[in-house]
Amino acid sequence: QVQLAESGGGLVQAGGSLRLSCAASERTFSSLAMGWFRQAPGKEREFAAAISRDGNVRRYGDSMKGRLTISRDRATVYLQLNSLKPEDTAVYYCAARDGVTSSSAPLYTYWGQGTQVTVSS
Repeated sequence: QVQLAESGGGLVQAGGSLRLSCAASERTFSSLAMGWFRQAPGKEREFAAAISRDGNVRRYGDSMKGRLTISRDRATVYLQLNSLKPEDTAVYYCAARDGVTSSSAPLYTYWGQGTQVTVSS
C-alpha cells in the first residue's frame, strides 16, 4: 500500500508562486509514475502534470501549461506553481500508478488527501 502526503499549499496573492510536495511512504516509489491533479469547488478533477518513473517524461495539462513544473527525487514529487491566478484556487492532489504517465485520474491507484491552494486577487 502506497501512502502519499501532500504539503506546501496555502494562501498566495495573484502572481505569486508555491511549491507543492508529495512524500511517498513506499520503498518502490521509484517504480511509480506520479501525477498532480486539482479540483475546484463544483468542478471535476482536472489533470495538472505527470512525471514518469525515471523523471525523463513530463506531461502537463493545458490549463496551467507554462506556469508549472513537475519534478521528483528519491522519495518526493514536487509541483512548482508560478504566476498563480485566482482561478487556480483548488485542492491539489498527488497520485501514483504503476506503468507510464497518464492524464486520466481513474488510471491512478493511489491518492493523497490533497492540499488547498488559494489565490487571492
